[in-house]
Amino acid sequence: MARPPEPLREDPGDEPGLGAIEDCIAHGKSINVTLIFSLQRYREVVEAYLRGLERLVASGGKPADVHSVASFFVSRVDTEADKRLEAIGTKDALALRGKLAIANAKLAYEHYQESFSGRRWEYLAGKGAWPQRCLWASTSTKNPEYRDVMYVEELIGPDTVDTMPAETVEAFQDHGEVRGDTVTEKVGKAHKLLGELEKVGVDYDDVTETLELEGVQKFADSFAELLDGVRAKQGELAPA
Repeated sequence: MARPPEPLREDPGDEPGLGAIEDCIAHGKSINVTLIFSLQRYREVVEAYLRGLERLVASGGKPADVHSVASFFVSRVDTEADKRLEAIGTKDALALRGKLAIANAKLAYEHYQESFSGRRWEYLAGKGAWPQRCLWASTSTKNPEYRDVMYVEELIGPDTVDTMPAETVEAFQDHGEVRGDTVTEKVGKAHKLLGELEKVGVDYDDVTETLELEGVQKFADSFAELLDGVRAKQGELAPA
């Protein structure tokens, strides 16, 4: 009887986690790389995945047994960027609200297409390796002024995963539109948007760094809370 596939381990895609990501892949462990916000960090995550596969192949491992996703958080990017744009308050700044998150994800997918093609990837694919798919997380719309399924509609494309909460699934089933591979549309405008944000005074790197630090802290807080709960339960069960 075949052994069921090992569940994906989860590791934050921050700078300290990059080495662990590479090592997990090199040892044949599937992994969900989460908490990705910036394009630079995503490039580093993809590179860690590719290096891990190369090490796995070099050691005689089976890359076909390894699977991975890179979880790019979407709506939180707009939440942080919009807050800054509203604080600036100019007409040009306000016109850019609700645009960075989708543009950011489309640029990430552009890098996905570039990374999982060409000679380097073809060699690994020939050994049975799977591409590390983009996973869109946090795709519910936080701002009620925005279309409630816009993050789903604009990020449809091959080899992507979208983890939608139940209310977003229901909304998309009710009135969502499928217009083809939207994740590959208007990529030129996405590149242009980063310059427009800088021009009005929003620092893209600071936006994504802030989100990463906050995300990691929330993970750490949740883990600490879990440990506190375990310790409390141990105390209750300990013999008098």
